Amino acid sequence: MNQVKIDHLKTESRNPKTTNLDTMSSLELLQIMNEEDQKTVLAVKEALPQIERAVVLIVQALKQRGRLIYIGAGTSGRLGILDAVECVPTFSTEDEVIGVIAGGEKAFVRAVEGAEDSEELAANDLEALHVGENDVVAAIAASGRTPYAIGALKYAKKMNAKCVGISCNKEALLSQYADVAIEADAGPEVLTGSTRLKAGTCQKLILNMISTASMVGMGKVYGNLMVDMKATNQKLVERAKRIVMESTGCDYDTAARTLEASGCSSKTAIVMILTGISKEEAEARITEKQGFIRSCIE
Repeated sequence: MNQVKIDHLKTESRNPKTTNLDTMSSLELLQIMNEEDQKTVLAVKEALPQIERAVVLIVQALKQRGRLIYIGAGTSGRLGILDAVECVPTFSTEDEVIGVIAGGEKAFVRAVEGAEDSEELAANDLEALHVGENDVVAAIAASGRTPYAIGALKYAKKMNAKCVGISCNKEALLSQYADVAIEADAGPEVLTGSTRLKAGTCQKLILNMISTASMVGMGKVYGNLMVDMKATNQKLVERAKRIVMESTGCDYDTAARTLEASGCSSKTAIVMILTGISKEEAEARITEKQGFIRSCIE
């Protein structure tokens, strides 16, 4: 990895607008952070074609009972885990989306020294997940040179899995090992080298896009409603009722009654109301149509 000098990385260079950061008032500092943050959206916009290619790979993998596996170190790994765990309540995923961080789960709250420098550790972590040809491994590294992330893609490629690289520098070393290379360069950080800032924001935006677009491609959304949401508490049960009402135009009592009859499945309740069929028939039709409500009601 030494061939890529750290001082040549945009994420490590000094931002000329903030060389006197320590002399700014709080308001001045916040204003310039806000100005710099706006660059993240534009950086991600430039990467949309590559993000779209990644989504296509992921949907194909999920339809073959494969998985999307995010893997990274430090902030990058934490963001991957965050996106993965949020897919569970939002889209009722089981193990379709997984987040892995260098150093294991304990590294989510406290850094594990040296973990990000080991390619072998990444290979071991993916081996433990039995990564195979139906999976997509998305390695996340702001610098694009983290050995752990590179080791992940090397191992994934060896196991014939599809490889996605997500970095915040152009011509990143990580990209050389990826089938799809996503590079979002928002420029130097306000605080030099603190990639939890703009780089982290770029990564979060990209992961939001990847998971949301992939789940739409799996039939887990109807209109702009999360019809596969898990209603695990009172607030979410009420949200599920609103989803049924919005989807069908029915009243509150009908939504509540049908949702209960459906086993608290918004998707099943919607199909029951819009077609007039039973729970069992609705479930069978949803399975037949691979989860897409529009196909169920045509």
